[in-house]
Amino acid sequence: MPGMAAILRLAALALLLGFLLMPQSFAPLFTPLTQYGAPPIYDQGNLLTLALAHLGVVCCAAAASTLVAVGLGILVTRPSGAQFLPLSRTLVNIGQTFPPVAVLAVTVPLVGFGEKPTLIALFAYGLLPIFENTIVGLQTCPPQVLEAASGMGMSARQRLLSVELPLALPLILEGIRLSLVINVGTATIGSTVAAKGLGEVIIAGLLSNNNAFILQGGLVTGLMAILLYDALAGLERRICRTAHLE
Repeated sequence: MPGMAAILRLAALALLLGFLLMPQSFAPLFTPLTQYGAPPIYDQGNLLTLALAHLGVVCCAAAASTLVAVGLGILVTRPSGAQFLPLSRTLVNIGQTFPPVAVLAVTVPLVGFGEKPTLIALFAYGLLPIFENTIVGLQTCPPQVLEAASGMGMSARQRLLSVELPLALPLILEGIRLSLVINVGTATIGSTVAAKGLGEVIIAGLLSNNNAFILQGGLVTGLMAILLYDALAGLERRICRTAHLE
């Protein structure tokens, strides 16, 4: 059923772009959800701008999480850094132990309102899946392959870059994909501290008792998460296929 999957993917993308570019054309669908003449389409900001800002915060946080988590994963799987594994795991788990809302509450007094506390919360929340997948990927490299690399005269650095990381790449990419998709939904809380994003639409709906706004914010966020997950899965397959060919 690859053809059907592609059709559904294109339909979802077309629906998302159509709504973001021409939201008023969907007004008849949302009018039944409104009361007392309330606007059926969110009109307190540009939906496309909010969606791009939302995605931008998520991607920036994911890039920072990836750099730190992969770096820590490499460090603790080397003989010289193995002693730091328990400490690193404890620090990374803090991001999952404390809800993002709690992280926002702590960081707002330190860095102020806006995107900064949201970035910090998403960064901390996205570390764990990337870190754990990096460790598993590096620790499960076949010993015979590593021995062969050493027998060819590769240094530890060459073996890491040319053998271990390419073999661990599928698991690392899977962790990045999971982290990104989780944070697409989590980023909606950033609007509680004045960060631009789709959370604005949902909060506006809650404050005005407008179910149309709530549904719009939820649907756009959900479609973005699904399409992003699907796109990253395709990119992951292509990268891994290229790596195997090389």
